[in-house]
Amino acid sequence: MTMQIKHLEYLVALSREKHFARAAAACHVTQPTLSAGIKQLEESLGVLIVERGQRFRGFTAQGERVLGWARRILGDVDALQRVVSDADGELVGRLRLGVIPSALATVAQLTGPFTTMNPKTSVTVLSQTSIDIQRGLDDFTLDAGITYLDNEPLMHVRPVPLYREHYRLVTPVSGPAGSLSQIPWRDAADLPLCLLTPDMQNRRIIDGHFRAAGAVVRPRIETNSLITIWTHLRRGGYSSVLPEAMLGVVGSADGLVTIPLVEPDASQSVGLIVPDRDPPTPLAAAFLAVAETVPVVVGRSERRAS
Repeated sequence: MTMQIKHLEYLVALSREKHFARAAAACHVTQPTLSAGIKQLEESLGVLIVERGQRFRGFTAQGERVLGWARRILGDVDALQRVVSDADGELVGRLRLGVIPSALATVAQLTGPFTTMNPKTSVTVLSQTSIDIQRGLDDFTLDAGITYLDNEPLMHVRPVPLYREHYRLVTPVSGPAGSLSQIPWRDAADLPLCLLTPDMQNRRIIDGHFRAAGAVVRPRIETNSLITIWTHLRRGGYSSVLPEAMLGVVGSADGLVTIPLVEPDASQSVGLIVPDRDPPTPLAAAFLAVAETVPVVVGRSERRAS
């Protein structure tokens, strides 16, 4: 039997949904059709791909390798379709971009020029953890990502630095730190803090800076939502450590000040990553060209929020 593209699509859908019926629905086929297609794929390759059982149990070791190739092949097919989809040679398609929450305030500086230069394109921006961005690039569900470059390992990607992330304490003006012009990380650890959850790389970076200052941080509130942090700051009684770029998202409020954190004077590199492939997909290549030529500006905030 001959391997078909639709059989690879069935396999990738099953990996994503981890359920035969849901995978079939995602592919707009019946469950018997999906199961038969995967069986035909196994027969054409001569390997067992899916662990047998009434329910989905996972993939065999050989199946995991086949799945990796299926994702790459489907990614190449998608790129080919985008290349030939418009006769006049203009770039067409939707760029799928994963962005860490702390960089969301800066992404419009790149997506705006990208869509202006390529008027037949559109962009989907997803707020994701750095781990999810790496996974999305690996399985071809993302075209590009904006994430930290120098804190945790990045695999099989081409990085383009965009800016350095610096940190500020956001705290009540009437609180114990409200009158300071700067504050050591060690002293900030003693405040009632509201921080992102440890699954976010921004939090792991912040924890590292506290450790470097000889402090252990024990936040009163943890959340994966920037809005939740901001509502606790607005309500009063809490402080937070936020990147300067993120302050543009939360805005400003009476009664709060932003204070530079020192000892250490810490920063992290944030940049664009695209899969390290030759050739890159047309959308990834076009967005990479924008990132290499358009400067991303992250202005330092005034100490007192209005």
